[in-house]
Amino acid sequence: MKFDIVLDADTLEQIRETSRAAEALGFDAIWTPETRHDPFPQLALVAEHTQTIEFGPAIAVAFARSPMHMAYVAWDMARYGDGRFILGLGTQIKPHIERRFAMPWSKPAARLREYILALKHIWHGWQHNERLNFRGEFYKMTLMSPFFNPGPIAHPDIPIYIAGVNRRLCELAGELCDGFHVHPFHTVDYLRERIRPWVAAGAAKAGRRVEDVIFSTTVFAIVGDTEKERAQRRQEVRMQIAFYASTPSYRPVLEQHGWGEIGDRLGKLAVRKEWAAMPALISDEMVDTFAITGAWDEIGPAIQARYGDLLQRATLYIPFRPGENDEGWRRFLASVRR
Repeated sequence: MKFDIVLDADTLEQIRETSRAAEALGFDAIWTPETRHDPFPQLALVAEHTQTIEFGPAIAVAFARSPMHMAYVAWDMARYGDGRFILGLGTQIKPHIERRFAMPWSKPAARLREYILALKHIWHGWQHNERLNFRGEFYKMTLMSPFFNPGPIAHPDIPIYIAGVNRRLCELAGELCDGFHVHPFHTVDYLRERIRPWVAAGAAKAGRRVEDVIFSTTVFAIVGDTEKERAQRRQEVRMQIAFYASTPSYRPVLEQHGWGEIGDRLGKLAVRKEWAAMPALISDEMVDTFAITGAWDEIGPAIQARYGDLLQRATLYIPFRPGENDEGWRRFLASVRR
């Protein structure tokens, strides 16, 4: 199993320092989320200041950009990273696409499928100097003069990971993608009994195997060497679980364990913006189902034991910041490299 980090940085110096430190410690990849920042300027700095570590967005919001826009920026990232770049894509949800990005929303799984096919068509044309002629239900692209063609690169086969929770996107990952980002709001049962079989079904339709898809996730980790440290972290994780559990599209994960009614109650509290009342609805049983607890040299082996061969990549839902608990991170990595 590979272990990665999520980049949590706001300044140029923080990005440079975190990238170098993550590579020096031995992490396998650096992921950037699309939350407070556009991920791609940060990734350009990661590429410049590292030599071996993989990197990519987890995730970039596909529908906030046209396929051509995404094709250009991913092509450049693959060029700058000398083959280390992984393109992570996600749909986001309808309110954010329409009300935050002011972009159209319809048939998200079908649209993302066509989006990925468009990317592959564009990249193939650039690499082999072939005519652009993509015509789909959502996107039509037929103009690519030499002036706008960036030309071939050394590593044109850019891996595409997508993220999701429900069946349609899981099947799409199996059909077309190199990897699948399992949402942090998941359980082992949901991963084993829902996500992997759905990915396998999509793969079978395309003559592929579920083993052709890399499964990656961010794990809720209650880490600390003392009971006080773990208690504080446990409350933070409880709050995060409550936030995710209030989202209607994530309800199937709760229903897997008979907790659907709790999701309904959390959703009503969220609508009323009663955030402080939400964590009390998350029981200790729920916390222990979603999260893993241990000291810094216990948490990695615990992740490996819980997930077995269900996952190939894992990231702790904890910010990695150089200078903050470096010894703990070293112990964590040493425990999983034994």
